[in-house]
Amino acid sequence: MCFTKLFLALKRPSLGVDIISLNGKWQLMNSNSSVSLSAEVPGCVHTTLQRQGFISDPYYRFNDLAYRWISLDNWTYTTLFSVPTHVRGKGKAVLVFEGVDTVSTISLNGVTIGKTDNMFRRYDFEVTGLLKDEENVLQVWVMSAVTYASQRSHAHTEYRVPPDCPPPVQKGECHVNFIRKAQSSFSWDWGPSFPTLGIWKGVRLEVFNTSRVLSYTTILVNNNNLDIYDDNKCVHFKSVSLWWPFGHGEQFLYYLTIDVNLEGGETFNVAFRTVELVQEPIPSSPGLSFYFRINGKPIFLKGSNWIPVHAFQDQVTTDMITILLRSAQKANMNALRVWGGGVYEQDIFYSLCDMYGIMIWQDFMFACALYPTEKDFIQTVREEVTQQVRRLKSHPSVVIWSGNNENEAAIATDWFNISVAARPLYVKDYVNLYVENIRDIVLQEDSTRPFLVSSPTNGVESEKEGWVAKDPYDPHYGDTHYYSYYKDCWDWTAFPRTRFASEYGFQSWPSLSTLSKVSVSSDWDFSSNFSAHRQHHEDGNQQMLKQAELHYILPNSTDPVQKYRDTIYITQVMQAQCVKIQTEFYRHSRSDIIEGKGHTMGTLYWQLNDIWQGPSWSSVEFGGKWKMLHYWATDFYAPILSAGVEDKGDLLIYGVSDSHSEKHNVKTKVRLHSWSSFNAVCSLESNVTKIKAGGSTLVFQHSISALLTQCGNCTRRSCIVAFHLSSPEGQLISPHNHIFLSSPRYAEGLQKPNITDTGIVQNFFVTLHCSFPAVYVWLDVDNIPGHFDVNGFLMLSKKSTVLFGAWRPTTAEEITANLHITSLRDVY
Repeated sequence: MCFTKLFLALKRPSLGVDIISLNGKWQLMNSNSSVSLSAEVPGCVHTTLQRQGFISDPYYRFNDLAYRWISLDNWTYTTLFSVPTHVRGKGKAVLVFEGVDTVSTISLNGVTIGKTDNMFRRYDFEVTGLLKDEENVLQVWVMSAVTYASQRSHAHTEYRVPPDCPPPVQKGECHVNFIRKAQSSFSWDWGPSFPTLGIWKGVRLEVFNTSRVLSYTTILVNNNNLDIYDDNKCVHFKSVSLWWPFGHGEQFLYYLTIDVNLEGGETFNVAFRTVELVQEPIPSSPGLSFYFRINGKPIFLKGSNWIPVHAFQDQVTTDMITILLRSAQKANMNALRVWGGGVYEQDIFYSLCDMYGIMIWQDFMFACALYPTEKDFIQTVREEVTQQVRRLKSHPSVVIWSGNNENEAAIATDWFNISVAARPLYVKDYVNLYVENIRDIVLQEDSTRPFLVSSPTNGVESEKEGWVAKDPYDPHYGDTHYYSYYKDCWDWTAFPRTRFASEYGFQSWPSLSTLSKVSVSSDWDFSSNFSAHRQHHEDGNQQMLKQAELHYILPNSTDPVQKYRDTIYITQVMQAQCVKIQTEFYRHSRSDIIEGKGHTMGTLYWQLNDIWQGPSWSSVEFGGKWKMLHYWATDFYAPILSAGVEDKGDLLIYGVSDSHSEKHNVKTKVRLHSWSSFNAVCSLESNVTKIKAGGSTLVFQHSISALLTQCGNCTRRSCIVAFHLSSPEGQLISPHNHIFLSSPRYAEGLQKPNITDTGIVQNFFVTLHCSFPAVYVWLDVDNIPGHFDVNGFLMLSKKSTVLFGAWRPTTAEEITANLHITSLRDVY
């Protein structure tokens, strides 16, 4: 009996249709005709002006303010085209705009054929009967998004829809919540204000006789044994292999050919997997669990949050996306959250995530604001959501939809000073937009994935409370966002013992080589106007230094450029250490229930990437260079981790395993090292312990005072504890790890290590030599793209060899000439 069907709904407009691309050279003109030049489509106004030499790099120094006029003007795109003879006799013609940014009026041969008001929508305009045999004139008049948003806000007189404007430190534009456009384009606390205008995706004319294929998707129904049958003939594909997240199995993709008997077929990839979001009671704990089950197996999500790769989307290349996704995978990540204030990413992004096994938590594009609910706004959102779900739902990497970023929390915790009397109105609008419209559409279009109304949220508990929970940050439910910049990040007891940590993090500055592309030497000071201008988070620079000063002596070089470089280094040290401590706490909390809290099953730190060269929470700089945090992520996201904490005077070491079935027999090896010597003061080794599969196990516990007494020559300030897990035979099975017993700023015996290198040799190996143990050893090769196999590491031996992997052709001589080596003791 044939009981499983592979359902197809239809997607790409390539079958049975003649397509005439209208991409390429257009003419661009501003409102008073003072600027007129050739422009590329797809593209945007800023990119065109830069490429034609009309403006310099918009990212350079203070140009985001200097070029504000571009976004305040209106612009017109014009092109001429003719229709080939062989398609003139066909019955229908449709002009397709894959993406217009954002508000426009479009005319063909002087006749208005339609308008756009949503950056995230595809627009189809029927032009049958308007086409001429010879030359056709197509014009797109693009209105200033800033002006449009302001007009829409002022027209909404019945009640206020906050926030009106971003904080002054962001130097942004107002009323972005009134326009369906990347919300971060009006500014954010990690990025500039560039409210772009243009035709940011492709334009084409489609000509056909009767019908055309608009979309197709694949849905597997009744997945018993995941065997696929054809309903009529039972052609049987026995036991397909499943798609698994990275680190849990292979990413099997199958070729599927569709032939709808129009004019040929089309082949694309499909994969098979199931996903569940499990929210159920937990023994010994109030509340509910919150974790993902893929193919029936619970998966701990390890990853980060993804923001737009560039302020100008037409400049985002496949290489940029590939470098970032490969960097995520190399850091042992299996998940990314596409954050709701940016854009729905390009098709290639999701295809690569399918290949790399990176699960996607997909927000809809609403963030940190309340939104209007007029009929036309709701209608364009409904079309946006329908199109995006149909476009993305065939990707196995997409495992969850989420309605917005932080908007439930904004209402619940009163971000916008809404009176008690007015609150029901805003809750009603919230439910209207995200539940009665977005959720309703998603459930109709895609029954295969879970949907959350917001992040953070209490999930089904929020639903019970009318979709806006009293406390959406309740660690007994759902996911949490947590930031605390002035509390000591080394105090792991202050972190919420949450079910799922979907946002947390600390800022740092990017490297001098990244900043130097958009600055001059007079900017290279933490007190400079440039440093203040580039920081879009209130008190961000002070927060970084205050947090760093808790545990490190701040740089004090008399050379201002060296002091600037060293200060950048110390912010990256601080960020890496803070996020490491928090992430390891969450990972070893996956099996714990303490005071009713715990069972943490996901960590997505904020954030993976940068939109420009500036301070942010990212682990990868604009351009792809890894910060210290990203190097450390490769260890704290390792499949098997040893994580150490001090708790009530005891040293606790946990073994954490992502494995589903294999229980590992391990020994815990612990060594105490003096800051003044390479020889271990003492070593300890635990008995063989079995660490649970898919869980966290306490593998070592020892009183620190007793440990120091036992070692004889150690104090909290003079020694550091290093540890790792090994097999009973002595094979290393977890990355090396360490824990400080006091702040490095108080370390006794820590000397300048006098690190030297032998120069880069063939295959780009570099051997380091030092006179004393060194902490946070950092290698930097300026603008040479690539990354080291380890970096920011603890060097407890006289010699260490590191490998550099280049992303472009280079030479050992070039790398040697650009190599900088820094350790903590070198900066003061």
